[in-house]
Amino acid sequence: MDADCVLLLPGVCQVLLDSGRSLPDDTTLEKLLDWLTGITEADKEGSLLEVHPCLLEFISFVVCKTSSDPSVISFTLKLCGLMGATEDGFKRLQESSVLDLAFSRQHWHEAGLWEDPCIRIGWIQGLRSMLLHSKALSFFVQADLTAQLLQLQTDTSLFVASAANQMLAHILLFFQPVMSAGCNTIGKKHWEDKRTQASIIGPGVTMDTSEDYDAVLAVTSKYLQESLVPKENTQFHQSLQTLKLLGLLLAQARPPLRDQLLQTAADPLEEVVTAGCSQLTLPLMDVVLAAYSSSTGEGVPDQHVARLLSSMLTMSKPADLIQAAAALLSRGHPDSVHAAQAVRILLLPLDLITGQALLGTNTAADKHRFSMVDQLKSKTSCISMICVCLTNTPQISLMPADLLPCPSASIVTAVLSLLRICSGDSSSSPAGCPEVFRNVISSGKVQKSALEALTGLSSSPGVKGMLIEVLAVLIEYLNHPDSDPIVLHKSYQAVVQWLSVCVDLSFTTDKLQQDLVEVVKKRVCDMRWEVRDSTVEFLGKLAGVLVSAKVAPDTSEVLLGGCCSASLLREALQDPESYVRASAISALAQTLAHSWQQGAAPTQQQTDIVSRLLEILSQDTEGFARRAVVQYFIAWFSSRSSSTSRSPSTSTCSTSPLLMNSVSTVLSLGSADLDWEVKVHTLELAELLLDEAFLGHRGYRKGSDTHLALPHPYAVVSDQTCTLHTHNRKRTEGMDSDLAIRLKTLVEQGVFSVLLSGLVDCDRPVSLKACQLLIKFRETVCPVSIEAPEETVAEVSCELPGWGWGQDISKTLGMTMSDQAKVADIAANGAHVFDSEDCKENVNKGGDSVCVRVCEVLRSLGLDAKLDILIQSSDHVHNSPLSLLQDILTAGAAHSHPDTQPGQEVIVDCY
Repeated sequence: MDADCVLLLPGVCQVLLDSGRSLPDDTTLEKLLDWLTGITEADKEGSLLEVHPCLLEFISFVVCKTSSDPSVISFTLKLCGLMGATEDGFKRLQESSVLDLAFSRQHWHEAGLWEDPCIRIGWIQGLRSMLLHSKALSFFVQADLTAQLLQLQTDTSLFVASAANQMLAHILLFFQPVMSAGCNTIGKKHWEDKRTQASIIGPGVTMDTSEDYDAVLAVTSKYLQESLVPKENTQFHQSLQTLKLLGLLLAQARPPLRDQLLQTAADPLEEVVTAGCSQLTLPLMDVVLAAYSSSTGEGVPDQHVARLLSSMLTMSKPADLIQAAAALLSRGHPDSVHAAQAVRILLLPLDLITGQALLGTNTAADKHRFSMVDQLKSKTSCISMICVCLTNTPQISLMPADLLPCPSASIVTAVLSLLRICSGDSSSSPAGCPEVFRNVISSGKVQKSALEALTGLSSSPGVKGMLIEVLAVLIEYLNHPDSDPIVLHKSYQAVVQWLSVCVDLSFTTDKLQQDLVEVVKKRVCDMRWEVRDSTVEFLGKLAGVLVSAKVAPDTSEVLLGGCCSASLLREALQDPESYVRASAISALAQTLAHSWQQGAAPTQQQTDIVSRLLEILSQDTEGFARRAVVQYFIAWFSSRSSSTSRSPSTSTCSTSPLLMNSVSTVLSLGSADLDWEVKVHTLELAELLLDEAFLGHRGYRKGSDTHLALPHPYAVVSDQTCTLHTHNRKRTEGMDSDLAIRLKTLVEQGVFSVLLSGLVDCDRPVSLKACQLLIKFRETVCPVSIEAPEETVAEVSCELPGWGWGQDISKTLGMTMSDQAKVADIAANGAHVFDSEDCKENVNKGGDSVCVRVCEVLRSLGLDAKLDILIQSSDHVHNSPLSLLQDILTAGAAHSHPDTQPGQEVIVDCY
């Protein structure tokens, strides 16, 4: 513990005793406990109670007086458990007579505090933290806390009930007997709490703990036998909690504990299955599958468990039967017999509604047919069951053929028939159940589930030949006047997914092409912006799928029957909704990607599109569209540069003039945008220019290899800085001349100005990205390992504006550049090159634009020090235990100050 924290800790304890209600915020105590937990984990040998006696005094006072705020008492109980997690700490707490009082339920009852859930949670979590050694287990048993913990299984607070559940499972699993030799590889690591990582396997049952462990197991086993079967409707909650506890235990128990649990619970579980309690179906299935999985780890599954699983798949209530079968498949089918049975159960509703005979004849599911039909006649039950069935059809279609009652193509046909029924067309299902049709007609929920299922079924074996039939149904949905926007969106997704696996479109009919053209033209002008957005997004994804599949470049035109998607997307750029404009821009990038990769000369239409995009970037009031514009040019530049494997020396000259002329404008506009994401994307574009200019020079690597990759722009990152590459090889005059040319080109394109403006940006992600790129820039053109760059490189200069970011950079240079670093005028253009005094004067006067040498700027900005600051979290100054303790003390002082007004807030920097 830090010395400053040691000095403050006694005062903090006093504040918590005197003014618990005045803490800075609701999470202060949790943060304090986390800090103390970390110290305890780091020093397992010592005891905080010995080093910091104020903690023991604090615990004793709170436990004995019971007058503190409930949140402080709860914190104290957790702290007491944490301190007792080591045998030395446990001994000190016992000697102080604290433990018996702290974990006495009667003590808190008499104080009138037990009814507060906060106290009960602290009591449970304190015990859980402490129960890591045999002495703590003995204390737990001798205090008869097992029965009290079992009573909390049905606590009115769900948080308390769940904590009690987890606590009891922890005791039985952590102290369970160690497996005999030869069985050590069976089972899983059963506890992953941070506080027990050092003892992850648990101490097991020893001579010292055997009697105590057996006592806990005996009480728990009796509770399981009595509580699993609900005696009346009011006991469903108790049965549910007991099933959850049993599921936790069976999933991680090893022999002999697992065998004892199965022997205890087998008969009650069969009673629960027979009782047919719908509320318990899913937790019951969890228990049965957990038992089945743990027993099959050793070979043949337990006969009781296998019988239970069979019973679950023959339940009398159709809704429960469907849930049980779905649960079995979602957790992995345990064996072929039960898996095949579950498949037939799940396909039965689809079979009955559509009449597609998915199950054949004489199947085991026949006995459920009549009860299932009766259940399907109820609209609520029908929709629920058919949606569960549809959700599982993609997984079913991918199962081994010997488990399926029909080919995958038949399942696709049934889903298509259901979609037709939903839209009011039952002609394709003459053998279906007309009494059920009315429940699914116009049901948006069933339509969405069916379309999702159809999308997933596209990858099933043997279904590619159904593309025309699938597209016909989807086009009908896209053209239906009453289709919901979400239904239309899912229809588009299904079209794209099927085309991605069936890219040979030469056999599509003219009518199909015409219908698709008409529906796309219709929907791109829909009154609902969500529909327009889905339509333009579809056009882009369609083009992207066809390009990635490397099909003929005119395939999309063939599919759309000559309809030019680029023209439709160009019109969508004028859409009044910003989301639609952004989607149209992204879709255009996907549509034009093929021509970019081929290096084709830009058409007049593409030129007009670029003009419109630059207009959006400069004038659009919404950030979505502006971000999409910059990403459009990133995609264009990336597609062009990656289309051929040409060398860096030839790539620039083969670049489209339209692209390069536009890039400079994009850099200028994007770097001045108010949206930080636009500025970050602009820096990404600048990085592509750096990659193209410097790749192959001085061991330059692309950005992804050399700088930090953040999971999120505002996320906390590690203390590692960028990898800086130094170069000691001899440079030739020709190489330096070529490097100077490239450097000058980057300056003229505005890349260097974009990086400098980003460096002083107020948004941390922008500044961080710019700093990383500038370091790469510096290490390429004038690495710090070389005292002075070559003359041709050193003479390259750039212009700093006399306002905004230019002033900020000038100020930085004025403070850091040496007075001796005077530079001469550049005779070539007559510009004046600033030194440090000029920079200071320019900042003071807000003067005109001036020129500075690039290498001098790169070496004078203190980039490495700035990067060290930027990679820290935004709250790193206050994110410390010392700050937390100071905040608590400040709050306590304000609370006790006589001038403090009631309700007056204390402003703190609590992390």
